[in-house]
Amino acid sequence: MLDDIQQKLCDESASDFSDLKALTINCTLKPTPQGSHTDKLLGVVEAILVRNDVALKSVRLVDHDIAPGVYPDMTEHGAERDDWPTIWEKVRAADILVVGTPIWLGEKSSVCQRLIERLYGHSGDTNDRGQYIFYGKVGGCIVTGNEDGIKHVGMGVLYSLQHVGYTIPPQADAGWIGEAGPGPSYGDAKEDGSGYVGFDNDFTRRNTTFMTWNLMHMARMLKDAGGIPAHGNSVDLWNKGRRFDAPNPEYR
Repeated sequence: MLDDIQQKLCDESASDFSDLKALTINCTLKPTPQGSHTDKLLGVVEAILVRNDVALKSVRLVDHDIAPGVYPDMTEHGAERDDWPTIWEKVRAADILVVGTPIWLGEKSSVCQRLIERLYGHSGDTNDRGQYIFYGKVGGCIVTGNEDGIKHVGMGVLYSLQHVGYTIPPQADAGWIGEAGPGPSYGDAKEDGSGYVGFDNDFTRRNTTFMTWNLMHMARMLKDAGGIPAHGNSVDLWNKGRRFDAPNPEYR
């Protein structure tokens, strides 16, 4: 799964990421056990995370009954069933979130859009310092397809993540697309039997590697700093109407 350069980077790292938790969410339209090209590229991210002792969990969202809506539990708003609360516990526990999505009609998948809507349903939740619940977490995005749109899709996903409170490090998206129109997708066997499509693409491997390491580095920095300082961004303090000349040391 990892090439020599990626292995070398892992072997020579002096950083300790063993207390970090990561979650990858694959927003493919294909339920298990169907193969997913997005899952194969996410596998590179996952391999780097695991090699650096990051605790990893993975979810293929389409395998779960995620009700549409923007509330934490849609069974409280008319849905007969909603598996999101179980997924949410994994999201909440993770320091690193990597969203993987294919491109359809130039956009992220409908499953990915539903994920973003359900994340948005928690945008009013706060942590123990009164900050929005996603403060102190980092997010990235993997995109696959055989039509143009990696940057467009990455732009939308990363904007949404930062809007609800995720920290987005440099180079936080990566992807692979083949030739426009019908054709092989990432991870398909090459016709000449020489390997798999996209695996030897240096641009994709480099960007995927940079993204994963940047996510780990940023998560490490935030963890060591105790998260983002709460001065000036605490919802609790804002709602209490505290004056700037009477700071509360609890939120420094």
